[in-house]
Amino acid sequence: MKKKIAIPAESGKLCAHFGHCEKFYIADVENGEITKEEEITPPEHKPGLYPKWLRELGVECVIAGGMGEKAQKLFQENSIQLYTGVPAKTTKDLTLDYIHGTLKSGVNTCNHDHKKGHKEDKVTE
Repeated sequence: MKKKIAIPAESGKLCAHFGHCEKFYIADVENGEITKEEEITPPEHKPGLYPKWLRELGVECVIAGGMGEKAQKLFQENSIQLYTGVPAKTTKDLTLDYIHGTLKSGVNTCNHDHKKGHKEDKVTE
């Protein structure tokens, strides 16, 4: 298996909402090993930008806490495998879970209102 994985990160751990992360942890995985790791500062968050940007980086898999329906669809359209609702762990531990087949997806933890035309997501109570 050879894949490039992206995880939205904040202080070395999974950021609960990929659209608000400070960095993306990018790992190249080959034959059950992490062969390269880097953290990349994403461009300014704009609706629909991250799926295309990550695809241009060669990413084939995204591991996230939560994201809106539109973003999930855009990842699918960009042929990027998506895992949402994963536990808040370090980015390296999540990558190792993926490699070992023990990555647990769960409830999509996105609790933001994604209204058309809004530049920022608003937290709903």
